[in-house]
Amino acid sequence: METKTQHGYLVLADISGYTSYLAGTELEHAQEILTELLELIVSRFQTVLTLSKLEGDAVFAYTPDAKMQRGETLLELVESTYTAFRDRREAARRRTTCTCNACRNIPSLDLKFLAHHGDYIIQTVSGINELVGSDVNLIHRLLKNHVAEATGWRAYALFTEAALAHIGIRPEGLREQPEAYEHLGEVQTHSLNLHPRYAALIEARRVFITPEEADLVLIQDFAAPPVVVWDWLNDPPKRTQWDHAKKIIDVLRPGGRVTAGARNHCIHGKYVAVETVLDWRPFEYFTVEIFERSVYVYRTCHLAPSPDGNRTRLATNFKAKLPMPAWLNRRLAKPFLRMVKVAEVRAAMEPLVAAEMARREAEASAPVPVAA
Repeated sequence: METKTQHGYLVLADISGYTSYLAGTELEHAQEILTELLELIVSRFQTVLTLSKLEGDAVFAYTPDAKMQRGETLLELVESTYTAFRDRREAARRRTTCTCNACRNIPSLDLKFLAHHGDYIIQTVSGINELVGSDVNLIHRLLKNHVAEATGWRAYALFTEAALAHIGIRPEGLREQPEAYEHLGEVQTHSLNLHPRYAALIEARRVFITPEEADLVLIQDFAAPPVVVWDWLNDPPKRTQWDHAKKIIDVLRPGGRVTAGARNHCIHGKYVAVETVLDWRPFEYFTVEIFERSVYVYRTCHLAPSPDGNRTRLATNFKAKLPMPAWLNRRLAKPFLRMVKVAEVRAAMEPLVAAEMARREAEASAPVPVAA
């Protein structure tokens, strides 16, 4: 079969402190805890990436460019996976009453990520697929870096220059550091300390319009994982295919990211709606404020995955603030939202998501050219 070079992101998640944790703990309990944490990382990664293999305390995954057109998704995946890891680690610590070393030392475990963009070939040996290529070698060599030595960071996300160039965003707080490897040369890396980022995400104010507070609630079910639905809700080129906005311009990105405080201008003919992000929890929910022609509309989109992660229930809770007394606003908000056809606009997204999933299934079932 013809060998085909593919291009895309290569990502490693590596549990920090794994070796010392195993050395000083009871093996059976330690493996139970580590298995739970690794399964969590795998389940998070598989919403966006293709799992290549488990490598002891690390998860190696990849995705071709065609399957991640919005680079910021990778940053969101790293942050959401780390947040879930920290939450699960803390939950494991709280629920145990065991006093063995494995259970007492759970807080010593942490997580780091490495991301690179480059070329790879899928090689099959004895029926086992494996990624090969210089860029695959590089992402693994990067596990031996000097970030922790230079900074003391225990949890970080390291991006190569090639990865950041394809993501198209440079988050605030990146630390530049060159790394050099025999046969591969010098590589410029950019690292982000995940501890303060985790603290910021946890402490950020939550703005969530509940169904009880909402003037109108829409429920939609998609045969697609949350990350796919999330992209159709937020990626400007995708949004303009179903939203009534003809053009969406990002005018403010705090720290270069979509986060609370980010602002878009949504152009509908001669009118411009200003959309401000109030709360941003990737793949879980977000809340925005939309202002157009003296009317404020607040919208929370909550994405609930099915147990297997392959389906999503999207609940969109709308609240309108019209330029009138509060008692009259309460009576007219729901009729107003129906008049502007928010349900019809949102329904236009459903066939587009279905078409993307059909394309993905067709690609997944097609034979992949490999190197024998």
